[in-house]
Order: sequence, then structure tokens, then C-alpha cells
Amino acid sequence: MDIIVEGTKKAFILLLTLDRETLHVTLFSLKVSGIATLISVVLGMTAGVMIGLSEFPGKKIIVSMVNTGMGLPPVVVGLFVTILLWRSGPLGFLDLLYTPAAIVIAQALIATPIVTGITVAAIQHLPKNLRLQILALGATRVQMVWLLVKEARLPLLAAVMAGFGGVISEVGASIMVGGNIKGYTRVLTTATVMEASRGNFDLAIALGIILLVLAFMINILLTAIQQHDRPQ
Repeated sequence: MDIIVEGTKKAFILLLTLDRETLHVTLFSLKVSGIATLISVVLGMTAGVMIGLSEFPGKKIIVSMVNTGMGLPPVVVGLFVTILLWRSGPLGFLDLLYTPAAIVIAQALIATPIVTGITVAAIQHLPKNLRLQILALGATRVQMVWLLVKEARLPLLAAVMAGFGGVISEVGASIMVGGNIKGYTRVLTTATVMEASRGNFDLAIALGIILLVLAFMINILLTAIQQHDRPQ
């Protein structure tokens, strides 16, 4: 119990004093996870809308694969990206392993199935006749898709929150492809694991609290946008 109290105190001290290293790790975590989430939103929502609006043989299998990907273990993603980016791997010539770009790639691979799966569910949940009504009013295919996306905006914002939550909190892939290099690829989760392994539980708890506060603040912002758009 004393360790938890000390960790909480340390978290407030680090936040109030704007500790340089802690601030760098926090901002870096927000940067890489933000970029990865943005990539996953572009790829995941595009794929999700296409799957949700299309009818083709094997659709159920594709949706099942996407749903399976939503629970993909981060360490498996980390292993896959590591093999790809290894010096003797297919993309080794890019020299991206143990760089921030490698973390973004891994996190984007983790978040994309989450965003895709929720997007597919959101689009399929819309009334089937809605798209026909929109087209009957003279809308083009592009306008129809845009209107359907607007209609499903609340669950789509939930997809963004789920994607961000999935990457800001993961540790396995980040430590495998990033290497937890101080001042370069260290994020809040990998720093927490490192301090805990050293027995610095007060600092590990402090970093964990900062991570929770960061995730909470981002989700407050996204939730405010979501609830503002909620139909009255």
C-alpha cells in the first residue's frame, strides 16, 4: 500500500515539476500513438465502409478475419514487424528497426483491425433501405457513402477511441520493434516495464498513472465530440 501511495505522490511531482525525461516520454508516446491511430482510421474506416456496403462471396470469412484481428496479440504483431524489418528481412534495407517509425507501423497494424471491425459493424447496423432512399433522392455513390458515414458517426468515433486505446496501452510490440531506447524510442508503457523490472515500483506506478491520465484526457476529448454529435 505504501508503494502505491509513494507512486501516486511521485506522479504528481513529475507532472507538477514537468520532469524533462518524463515529459519527453509522454509527448513521444502521444505522438507515435496518435500517428498510428490516424493511419489506422484512414485504412480501417476505408476498408470497413467498403466491406460493410459490399456484397461478395466470402464476405463472412473476411469479416471473421477482421474480427479475429481485433484481438491480435501485440507481441505477435511485434514479432511479425521485427522479422519484416530485420536486416536480412524483406524490408531490412529500409533500416527502420528500433526507430520511432517501426513503433508506428506496429501500432498501426494493431489498431487497424479494431477500427475496421467496429466500422463494419456500424455500417451494417444502418437500415438497409437507407442507402436506397439516399440514391432515390438523386445522390451520387460518393455522396451516399458520405451520408452513411455521417449517420454512423457515433460508433465510428467509438472506433477511433478503441483504436487509440489499443495502441497507447500496448507494450509488447513497442518494446520488440523499438528497443526501448532512452530519448529515442522509449514510450510510457516500455518505461513502466523497465522501471518495474528494476524494482523501482514507485516510479513505475507514477508512469502508469501518467499513462492513465493521458489516455483519460484524450478519451474525454473524443467523448465530448461524440456526445456533442449525438442526436437530441
